[in-house]
Amino acid sequence: MALFDRLGRSTQLTEAGAKFQVSARRILADIDVSREEIQSLGAHVGGRLRLATSHHVGIHRLPPVLKAFTQAYPHVELDLLFMDSELACDEVANGHIELAVVTLPDALESSLETQLVWPDPLSIVCANDHPLAAADMTDITPAYLTQFNAVLPARGTVTRTILLDALRPFNVNVETTLETNYLETIKMMVSVGLGWSALPSNMIDDEIVDVAISGIDMQRQLGSVRLKDRTLSRAAYAFMALLPRPVPPVV
Repeated sequence: MALFDRLGRSTQLTEAGAKFQVSARRILADIDVSREEIQSLGAHVGGRLRLATSHHVGIHRLPPVLKAFTQAYPHVELDLLFMDSELACDEVANGHIELAVVTLPDALESSLETQLVWPDPLSIVCANDHPLAAADMTDITPAYLTQFNAVLPARGTVTRTILLDALRPFNVNVETTLETNYLETIKMMVSVGLGWSALPSNMIDDEIVDVAISGIDMQRQLGSVRLKDRTLSRAAYAFMALLPRPVPPVV
């Protein structure tokens, strides 16, 4: 169907051309509005950010970051979800959550991308009046631990896997009396003498003591997890920018 007629040296829109012109102008106007909205994103951080974190990271590491973020970006609706680190990684991989700050797994799905934020050393700990606390520090071996019950994170968690991997070369079997995913609960159980455990070193206070075990050196990695092929929102990028950068080791 013709949109215009060529009349000598001039052209004239046909009836179809006139209607098309109205639609074309409307489309161009919509494009201009969309372009302005996209450009405005560079100066405004808002919308909703679905962020997952573990209870330990959320309680012991994230508060200063969350405070700085909410003060800097008051227009962001922060949807903060607490869950196990393993589940959080699955939710990011499934696209249900945009960003997670958790304990990083050793084996990572190829679709995920991580960024280290906090190295997190682990220690063997017990109550102040536990027999391990009274033992000669030079005599405590991994085998000696098997004389006492342990209170450990649930099977399949990163922390438990790190501990068992550290003990595996010594061919020792750990007797577990209680299991829970919450490290704060484990600390309470350890403090009242229900067993020894492996906890982040920064949780040690006057209620529990560090037990040095010959040949045992453990560390978790805490950091952010995102989906490689997903374009993050400006809110997510802004949050990641506030996360501290790990200090490189001294060589």
